[in-house]
Amino acid sequence: MHLIDIGANLTHESFRPDFDRVLARARDHGVAQMIVTGASAAGSRMALSLAQAHPGLLYATAGVHPHHAADYDDVTDALLRELTRAGEVKAVGETGLDYHRNYSPQAAQIEAFERQLEIAADCGKPLFLHQRDAHADFMAVMKAFEGRLGNVVVHCFTGTREELVDYLDAGWHIGITGWLCDERRGTHLRELVREIPADRLMIETDSPYLLPRTVQPKPSHRRNEPMYLRHIVEELARDRGEDVEVAAANATATSRAFFGL
Repeated sequence: MHLIDIGANLTHESFRPDFDRVLARARDHGVAQMIVTGASAAGSRMALSLAQAHPGLLYATAGVHPHHAADYDDVTDALLRELTRAGEVKAVGETGLDYHRNYSPQAAQIEAFERQLEIAADCGKPLFLHQRDAHADFMAVMKAFEGRLGNVVVHCFTGTREELVDYLDAGWHIGITGWLCDERRGTHLRELVREIPADRLMIETDSPYLLPRTVQPKPSHRRNEPMYLRHIVEELARDRGEDVEVAAANATATSRAFFGL
């Protein structure tokens, strides 16, 4: 089984003490490649550095998460444009809107989102997007760029059927995480994942966040890591009524095509 984790926050400080062992465990569990999420200016620079240090295993995205949108300025914009010229950077993002926490003002989120969409339109690379509790504004911003963007994935999808239909109708891809395994808030996804075409469905851990709650035996900590991608694809396959080898192969083929791996 060769899996691709399309969203791993491997720049997170929790991975520093055992980074090499995290990568080794991932490989031992069938994870052949990982895309390191860039979610801030500094984080995007670090994601590229990790990708350059581990060629063929790690790749990167470059972007500013809506939580950090208030920090987005011309210097940040120039940095992201520079980073996206690197071959190891496979997508622009993580960018989008998050009105659930509003760590940055909504107006600042929209402006940072629009500026990163301009980068994607200019460089032609795929988009790695985040949306939470901001669907209407998210779709309105994306509508304004219609026809100018390449591949799009809404990562860590946790939304409603209506949101899913909007994304699929727009031709976008969907990233599924261990949220699927959360009996408190993710049970609706077990039905919705059946509606995602195999050539639009990708898998991710979003580590160190979202440790799948159905992992057995339960680890003594709450840190998620790429090795658990195998567990996610096993749950996904069950919910879609597929053999796990089929679900894994489809997700990997879709990810390679999307990111040009």
